[in-house]
Amino acid sequence: MLSGSASTIIPYQLPAMNDLQREFEQAVTDIKRLGERPDNDTLLRLYALYKQGIDGDVHGCDPGFFDFIGTAKKEAWTLLKGMSQDEAKRQYIALVRQLLI
Repeated sequence: MLSGSASTIIPYQLPAMNDLQREFEQAVTDIKRLGERPDNDTLLRLYALYKQGIDGDVHGCDPGFFDFIGTAKKEAWTLLKGMSQDEAKRQYIALVRQLLI
């Protein structure tokens, strides 16, 4: 116990979310408002950028032999190997903004 000094209780605050993360989360929300469904290549790009931004480099089990969609997704994500999570988030945000125009 400290003698002779008033103790001040400072409430714990969660660290502020950085601007990039906030913009990324907004883009994830905004993509759901698209008027029409993007083409398959764009959907794969969105998926890969999202996964790279959230999870980093590709990992996990390979999809089954007849899981063509799963294979395409994993291949798209694999192409981004080595890209930083922040860069993937920036590209995701840019792509979503482009689609919303």
